[in-house]
Amino acid sequence: MSTSRSPTVAGLPAVEPLLRCRGLGKRFGSHRAVDGVDLEIAPGEVHVLFGENGAGKSTLINMICGVLEPSEGSIEFAGVTRLHTDCLSVRAAGISSVFQEFSLIPDLTVAQNLFLGREGSRFGWVDHAAAARRAAGLIGDLGFDVDVGARVGDLSRAHQQMVEIAKALTGEVRLLILDEPTASLTEKEADRLFQVIAELKAKGVGIIYVSHRMREIKAIADRITVLRDGRRITTVEAREVSEGQLIELMTGRAVDVLYPPIDHRPGAPALVVRDLVLENGAVAGVSLEVRAGEVTALAGLVGCGKSEIGRAVFGLEDIESGEFMLHGRAMPDPRPDRMLDAGLVYFPSDRGAEGLALGRPILENTSMASLHLPDFSRLRVLRKDTERRIVNGIAEELQLRPLDVGKAVGALSGGNRQKVMLGRGLTRDFQVFIFDEPTVGIDVGAKVEVYEMIRKLTESGAAVLLISSELPEVIGLANRVYVIHRGKVAAELQGGEISEEAILRGFFIESTPRPGGIQ
Repeated sequence: MSTSRSPTVAGLPAVEPLLRCRGLGKRFGSHRAVDGVDLEIAPGEVHVLFGENGAGKSTLINMICGVLEPSEGSIEFAGVTRLHTDCLSVRAAGISSVFQEFSLIPDLTVAQNLFLGREGSRFGWVDHAAAARRAAGLIGDLGFDVDVGARVGDLSRAHQQMVEIAKALTGEVRLLILDEPTASLTEKEADRLFQVIAELKAKGVGIIYVSHRMREIKAIADRITVLRDGRRITTVEAREVSEGQLIELMTGRAVDVLYPPIDHRPGAPALVVRDLVLENGAVAGVSLEVRAGEVTALAGLVGCGKSEIGRAVFGLEDIESGEFMLHGRAMPDPRPDRMLDAGLVYFPSDRGAEGLALGRPILENTSMASLHLPDFSRLRVLRKDTERRIVNGIAEELQLRPLDVGKAVGALSGGNRQKVMLGRGLTRDFQVFIFDEPTVGIDVGAKVEVYEMIRKLTESGAAVLLISSELPEVIGLANRVYVIHRGKVAAELQGGEISEEAILRGFFIESTPRPGGIQ
């Protein structure tokens, strides 16, 4: 493995860097989020930023985009040293970005979002028809299946991700920054994005790519810069470094096992769903069981209905028909408060919008589901000392960083935000845990910690329902898999039957329930 500091890209001659950062640093009070980072991006290069959550990746790209002003160092773009400027000026210079937190306006259509502020006009009026045609052309060129007349707030997160990517490619783009762009995309959609990236490379566009997904990093990266604790550890040629070496560079330690072996001991059904039908048609007659002492997974393509099943169980979807049993007790009208009191907790995939109050401290976010319990309050008066002691203990157990429960959740990295939400499940005696895409947007080290938490819960006798688009995650953790296709169970797999081939087969066939199964 060799390191590289020059912008020489495999297959390309040495060229002047498109972007050059020198000694770039950012302080927030006494905390140094980025410390003296050097970075060079060549035209036509895919340069991956790799590091744990909290390593400084987001802060670094925010300085490049003009969102944050550097505390020290310089940024040179296209041969011009840039003083701190606003985002619009940076965008006009040809730097475009796609962040994990979307910049879309939910009440506007796809076309309106794509050309907001750059609408064409005719006789002094906005030409909506022309904008719709331009939007349809752009979306079509990218190969995305999105209705440009649809209201963005009505789209799935995957389709919103596609719109965000398309928006970044409007106008002239010389440097494209992509922060976890495939987090909500199917494998097919991600492959199409990689084709778009290849086309941009061929045109000389430089690309900064932030991801924790090893397979895609190795597939598309030319060079990889590893960050740890705000510092640049090294820059390496992607073809010369192994996955194990990358993980060790990122964490400073070797990670031997990604998916911990789980001692599944299936007990009685803790959660039973029968003939579930949703009013919106996303789920059409699903039946399944989640047993104590076992990880049960729902696998399927984006939009297949798997997430809606988890939401319906917790009372977040309008149900047309169906039955729910929790520990043998009928739950005829599921609502979040009733399900929590019955021992079931649900962790949504969209942490920012549904799972956390980003402006409130870790303390409140962790304890909010348990404030009425005797451990936290007496005679309707909150026992603040007890609350802080319990939450501090949970934060230490989950290795939350920084270990300051008074800190606002919005200031945390994605991995630590996920830990805060998961910590909520440790504040009371839950027996059924529903995890919807629990590792989206978090680094390998944080993933290992989430998987270890799932292992401990399962081996303590809890029932775990894992909803995931990551096939390796499903295969590595689950003992029972329901493959969801077009709102129905296409296949049920157990133990040794679980394989990538068997799951993928279920993605594209009609419902074929297990003979003698519960459907």
